[in-house]
Amino acid sequence: MPLPAVASAKGSTASPPPSPDPLLLQETRNEIRTLVQEIAQLAQKEIPAEEFYAGLLGRMVSAMAAVGGAVWTSGESGIALAYQVNLAGAVLDDTPASRQQHQRLLKRAMSSGNALIVPPRAGGGENAEENPSEHLLILAPLRVEQEVVGVLEIFQRTGGGPTTQRGYIRFVSQMADLANDYLKNQRLRFLNDRQQLWKQLEQFLQTIHASLDVRQAAYAIVNEGRRLIGCDRVSLAVKDGGLRVVAVSGLDTIDRRATEVRHLTKLAQAVAKTREPLWHVADGSETAPQIDQHLQPYIDASHARLVAVLPLMATEGGPKSSTETEKIRFPKKRLVGALIIEQLREAKATDLLKSRSQLVAEHSAAALANALEHSGLFLMPLWKVLGKIASLFRGGTFFKTMGVLALLAGAIYALVAIPADFEVAAKGKLQPVERRDVFARIDGDVVKVPVRHGQLVRRGDLLAELNSPELAEEFERLLGRQKTVQEKISSTNKRLLDNNRAGTMRLSAYDESRLAGELVEFRQEAENVRRELELFAEKQKRLRVLADEAGQVVTWEVEESLLRRPVQRGQVLMRLANPDGPWELELYVPEKRLRHILAAQENSDDAADKSRPPLDVTFMLSSHAGEEYHGRVIEIEQTAEVRGEEGNTVLIRVEVDRDALPHLHDQTTVTAKLYCGKRSLGYTWFCDLIETVQAKVLFWL
Repeated sequence: MPLPAVASAKGSTASPPPSPDPLLLQETRNEIRTLVQEIAQLAQKEIPAEEFYAGLLGRMVSAMAAVGGAVWTSGESGIALAYQVNLAGAVLDDTPASRQQHQRLLKRAMSSGNALIVPPRAGGGENAEENPSEHLLILAPLRVEQEVVGVLEIFQRTGGGPTTQRGYIRFVSQMADLANDYLKNQRLRFLNDRQQLWKQLEQFLQTIHASLDVRQAAYAIVNEGRRLIGCDRVSLAVKDGGLRVVAVSGLDTIDRRATEVRHLTKLAQAVAKTREPLWHVADGSETAPQIDQHLQPYIDASHARLVAVLPLMATEGGPKSSTETEKIRFPKKRLVGALIIEQLREAKATDLLKSRSQLVAEHSAAALANALEHSGLFLMPLWKVLGKIASLFRGGTFFKTMGVLALLAGAIYALVAIPADFEVAAKGKLQPVERRDVFARIDGDVVKVPVRHGQLVRRGDLLAELNSPELAEEFERLLGRQKTVQEKISSTNKRLLDNNRAGTMRLSAYDESRLAGELVEFRQEAENVRRELELFAEKQKRLRVLADEAGQVVTWEVEESLLRRPVQRGQVLMRLANPDGPWELELYVPEKRLRHILAAQENSDDAADKSRPPLDVTFMLSSHAGEEYHGRVIEIEQTAEVRGEEGNTVLIRVEVDRDALPHLHDQTTVTAKLYCGKRSLGYTWFCDLIETVQAKVLFWL
């Protein structure tokens, strides 16, 4: 609905205007407030300028019932049209004179800084506004922080009075203020985005120039470049001999044999030959056949919606010329690689995307060229080392370096020339020499264990008692057989005696002979049963486990481990040791140390230091830490076995003086060192390192 002022302008100026309808006037005011609120909300949104101007002018032209409108902005090339509504209907003469008049009017509005209203066909004076159109022009300047950046222009129909025109100016000025809010917000967003861009660019430059290694620089370019550009994926192909893809953002390594990587390499090579950037959007324009034959296979493999390939051209020394000006004006460039930018979801190459991509490409070319030039130097790793070494001999560091070298040389000489005791460390346990295992002599269940750990027993003492249900069953069976045989013998004897007492022969001679034979068999069977009972008695004796010799029970928690447990014949029940006899050490020496011990054993007769012959053992008891005791190796086992955490070890028996030990406790943990003669101080300290190098690097021992 047009403004009330416009409606009043349509009446005659000679007669008083009719009284406006209060309801219509209130409705119009409400619509104006709604319009202002809509434009105010639109000014706060983060939308493109064209979209804002469209919403602003569309609503203003509709509300004012105007012919059209336009937004003009100032730039480096002068005043330019930013947006227009029905500019052609404004009947502006398309002549140079008309355009010049209109340009002067716009400049006048911008320079004055105030809203203007210019009647149709006005002009003529040097400072007067010029309106070449047939419409009433209302102009209001657009400001950002007191700086006029444009003009809001409305082409209004003629016929309104002074009051109406003042209403036009107030309304357009108010709309211009709302547009100023949008321009101010846009400027703030632009400055904020610019600040963020500079921060990202600074971080990008620091990262890509941080290393002169080609691989590290390449991965820095793709990963930091992807953040700066704001795309989905960035890849980098480096011209090091041939152009090949070396880095892809988000990946630690790439497989050059993969189909996607091979297609991307061929595409980068094809675009690099042209030295021109390629921007391909899905369903976009066609490309050259030489590029398309590699582009389409890659798109099919990667499903990218946008692919851009930017050749990286690095500036190098220009051609020889007579003046330095020509070198600067015509720099020589060389190809160092190609930057591949991809969008997997959006297919739109915006100006922001292109500008940031070009910025990344320019700086990446310089960083990559430096890295390639640095890594291409002959024997670069060696020169780096030599350079660091040479820096130690310059200036005030010369004497410090010489002092350090002298100390280092002295330390090396000491490690090689000074002899030291070479000892092999081992772990073991202290125990009596006389030890006997007590075995189960028959299968059964342990029903009684009358001894305890540490208890002294004498010869013949009961150690354990077994119960065998099988023996009990066998005993009952033998008793039954014995009773049956006795009954058979008695019955047969009675029949033979009864036959002889009667005086008459009741049995025939054959039957009597048969009974006599059966009696002999029954008596033989009875003898067999008796013998089996004697053997059974021997088995029953085996149920009682007795001590063969006097000793001490050294098995821990023997009752808890045996009571009410089934055991088998030959199973170890407990161990007895003679604590009053000699004691010894059992050491578990790692197999890799055995060669040192054997060599010391062979050289024991030729030892120069007779005060301490080889294979002398120094040990400490875990119960008496800090006190050293001595022993002598008496036996080395010829086989190696895996023993728990110690790994593959060889058992060595060491003779000790039991009277010199303060505490004799079976299975006491011992830490020992076996003396293997004299070696250099360096070999003694770094034996493990030397043997590791020999075994893992030199493959010899």
